[in-house]
Amino acid sequence: MEVIPELEVHSEFFDNKKFIDTIVDIASKYPHQNYDHVLFSFHGLPERHLRKGDKSGKCLATSSCCEQICDANYHCYRAEAFQTARLIAKKLNIPDDKYTVCFQSRLGRDPWIKPYSDEVITQKAKQGIKKMLVFSPAFVADCLETIHEIGVEYQELFEEHGGEKIQLVESLNTHPLWIDTLSDMVLNK
Repeated sequence: MEVIPELEVHSEFFDNKKFIDTIVDIASKYPHQNYDHVLFSFHGLPERHLRKGDKSGKCLATSSCCEQICDANYHCYRAEAFQTARLIAKKLNIPDDKYTVCFQSRLGRDPWIKPYSDEVITQKAKQGIKKMLVFSPAFVADCLETIHEIGVEYQELFEEHGGEKIQLVESLNTHPLWIDTLSDMVLNK
C-alpha cells in the first residue's frame, strides 16, 4: 500500500454499560428464575497466553487473582470475563451462588484457563441441577462452534450425568442496542 490508512484499536469493552445492557435485554426472553443454575461460558485460552501479557508476574499465581478487576489485571482476559459475568448477573439480579463462570473449547495438552465448562456442567448435573441457562458473552455474534458445543455436546454431557435442559442465550448479533453501542464506540472514542 502506498498510503496506509490510520487504524485505531478499541481492545476492550467488557465493562461497557451498553454492551452489558444489550446482553441483559436479550436475556429477558429467558428469565433466570426458570433455571436451576446459570453458566457464563467464555471461550478458553491457554494459560500461557495470559502469562505472556502479564507485566506483574502474578498472573494465575493464586486461584483468586481474577476475582476482582484492578489496575494489575485490567487487560487480563480471564479477569475481564469474571467482571463481565458479575456485571450481567448484577443487572439480572442473579445471586452469586446461582451462577458460575467457566471456559470452553480447549485444545491440545497445554493447560487452559479454568474452570472448564464441560467439567462444570458435569459437576452441576451430578449435584441435581436439571435446567441450566448458558451465556457465552465472549462472542458478539453467534458462532457455529459454540452453538454446537453448548447446544449439542454439552446438552448430551448434561443429560448423561442427570441434567435435562441447557438453554443457550443467543449472541448480540444485530440487536439494535448492540449496533448503537458499536456506533458509539467507533464514533465517540
